[in-house]
Amino acid sequence: MPVFERHGYKLYFEDQGTGTPLLFLHEFGGDTRSWRQQIDHFSGDYRCLALSCRGYPPSEVPDCESAYGWQENIDDAMALLDHLALASVHVVGLSMGAYSGLMMAMKQPDRILSLVAASGGSGAFPPSRQNFIDSCLHLASVASNSPNMPADHMAYNPARVQLRQKNRAAWDEFYAQLNEHSGFGSGMTQKYVQAARPSLHDFGAELSALTTPVLLIVGDEDDACLDTNLWLKRTMPLAGLSVWPKSGHLLNLEDPARFNAEIAAFHRLIAGGSWPNRHELLTRHAPPDGAIF
Repeated sequence: MPVFERHGYKLYFEDQGTGTPLLFLHEFGGDTRSWRQQIDHFSGDYRCLALSCRGYPPSEVPDCESAYGWQENIDDAMALLDHLALASVHVVGLSMGAYSGLMMAMKQPDRILSLVAASGGSGAFPPSRQNFIDSCLHLASVASNSPNMPADHMAYNPARVQLRQKNRAAWDEFYAQLNEHSGFGSGMTQKYVQAARPSLHDFGAELSALTTPVLLIVGDEDDACLDTNLWLKRTMPLAGLSVWPKSGHLLNLEDPARFNAEIAAFHRLIAGGSWPNRHELLTRHAPPDGAIF
């Protein structure tokens, strides 16, 4: 079982295939198993990596609250690159993983070749931010006092039931895996990662200066993420936005074939030099002086 150690805690990762590295970062309700259909699809052309966050077995579940934090998740992911001596990687993150991916791109842009940020932005939209924090802290209290993550709290979330409607077998598997998560690890992640992380809206200046190509993907029934993804698209000059109709939060499970196809098309456009900087494009094609439009 591939593991590496950071600050005394063992972290599990998957490593399949050869080629340019492609790192997958899971959401709060997922783990490395969530990426099975992506790893199976891309491992013929990429070296596919998937990290299990601290608190998510088979990674270690620290019993100390101070071991958890949104910064720790980001630094753990960067430490994996150092452990494997990887100069740079493509990143695909879902929700919590999308947030980490954006932070990684801001902190060390030279190491992030591109980012697919799917279903990111929960808790970032200012009008609903406090409600999000309150919900996270409530779930943290419930989970941390349970042996396992109470699956009903997440599986029947208004943005996760779309998977149940589209593919009951996939939802049943998601539910079973969610119920296997550590209660304490999940609770501490809710408290110190989900509830404690700054809003993406706090990083407007940094995101507007980001030079990493980014593909944003969001479901149109993922109410907690829609507004912030539109804001991210307007803020980041190298961001593209894909909105999926009648879709929720678990996009890589709801429609794996489409998810994989959008990643592949994104990478092809980057490789072909056809993913333009929006600000440069508008400047290059500015109307002649005096033009009326």
